Amino acid sequence: MKEWTKEDVEAFFAEKKTGYLYFYTPMCGTCLVAGKMLTVIEQLLPEINSGKADLNYLPEMAERFEIESVPCLIVVNKGEVQEKIYAFQSVPYLFEKLKNLENVKTSG
Repeated sequence: MKEWTKEDVEAFFAEKKTGYLYFYTPMCGTCLVAGKMLTVIEQLLPEINSGKADLNYLPEMAERFEIESVPCLIVVNKGEVQEKIYAFQSVPYLFEKLKNLENVKTSG
């Protein structure tokens, strides 16, 4: 999964894209597990736009999206936040949450 900058995140929303954005911090053990789950999801659903961002470097994003803790997965549909997921549970759980985004993918 590609590491996104503040500009990447802003462009994603400005262009009203659909996909998901994963916020994490490197010292968070739960984030490491969540990241591995998303690596599998990325292989299962390669057509969906996705990116990750280290919240330590983007505190304004934590405020903008009202992120309460990490890991946080923000599901976006056409530039609008559809859902925030904090409990990743399992790969099948995430797959079920994200598979329908494939049908509304925008180019890019």
